[in-house]
Amino acid sequence: MSVRVVLADDQPLIRAALQMVMSDAPDLELVAEAATGLRAVEVAEELDPDVVVMDIRMPVMDGIEATRLIAQGPSRAHVIVLTTFDEDDYVYGALRAGASGFLVKDMALDDILTAIRVVAAGDALIAPGVTRRLIEAFAGRPAPDPAPDPVPRELAGVTEREREVLTLIARGLTNTEIAADLVISVATVKAYVGRLLSKLDARDRVQLVILAYEAGLVSPSR
Repeated sequence: MSVRVVLADDQPLIRAALQMVMSDAPDLELVAEAATGLRAVEVAEELDPDVVVMDIRMPVMDGIEATRLIAQGPSRAHVIVLTTFDEDDYVYGALRAGASGFLVKDMALDDILTAIRVVAAGDALIAPGVTRRLIEAFAGRPAPDPAPDPVPRELAGVTEREREVLTLIARGLTNTEIAADLVISVATVKAYVGRLLSKLDARDRVQLVILAYEAGLVSPSR
């Protein structure tokens, strides 16, 4: 079954480039395009795609607000935010709004397609190298516009081992790397991740990363 994708960007050239490269990927299906954040929200509700690739700076409604509405709405879509390294505050806001990951606009197109597949499969940490660089850039900062129900959430009920796994997730490690670090199986790591998502009421791994930083388990300097 193909991964159904919506491209939301106000720049036609970017949409055209992604559309062209996606046309050669049989497992990806472009179901709609949107030039505004508002239209992206409407399309997500209408078509319920697997992934919405969302630019941040768009007319009518920006990508952060659009991401928040999609994450809170009926669509099951995962949102990947398009960003540049000089927009760190925007990235943080988008992830707090419920984005499942992010892409850097100067990434190779093939890497962007890989990121779409990874997020569609439920893994929000797109590429550990990119994740670690961006964690250093934005994690641990106070949100510029705190949500009404601010993080950190209570960690009561989380076991010591689960806290260890959460800390390693926040440092950008993959399941395989966590398994090697803790000398346990990958299947056991996946079980811990599932329990953390449930206990902390987190949407995905990116939300776990944010929670770990805001709860003080890790910081960019550690």
